[in-house]
Amino acid sequence: MRKANREVKDRNEIIEIMKRCDVCRLVFNNGDYPYIVPLNFGLDADEEKVIIYFHSALEGTKVDIMKREMKATFEMDCNHELQYYEDRGYCTMAYESVIGRGKIRILSEDEKMEALKKLMAQYHKDKEAYFNPAAIPRTLVYCLEVEEMTAKRK
Repeated sequence: MRKANREVKDRNEIIEIMKRCDVCRLVFNNGDYPYIVPLNFGLDADEEKVIIYFHSALEGTKVDIMKREMKATFEMDCNHELQYYEDRGYCTMAYESVIGRGKIRILSEDEKMEALKKLMAQYHKDKEAYFNPAAIPRTLVYCLEVEEMTAKRK
């Protein structure tokens, strides 16, 4: 990281930044060009591991890539605030961000329900939100098991 004073090193603080985000961008290796996709996500973190949960249709470009390349990079950011100092002609952006990488794992039918609950919890913090279980068989649920991550705040 070029500016060390912006790095967030405390793991619990990094997790809190992740909880404040509402989109996680996954980046896959797709030959000549990377393939990036913004996704809703759920989060599970303890002292040893961080797992980010996602869902999608059962088929498509992202699914095809995942099945042949289980490695991915992720990025999420939040708390954006434009800081404009007209008198100095200076403009910058305040933010928090987390970048990392890990391995994708497609979840079994038995694991889907708990993962989808974590997805719902990311966006419905004050209640256990209902979702129709009839959609589960036609939904791919997968996770990124984070191997490495860094965070930054300005």
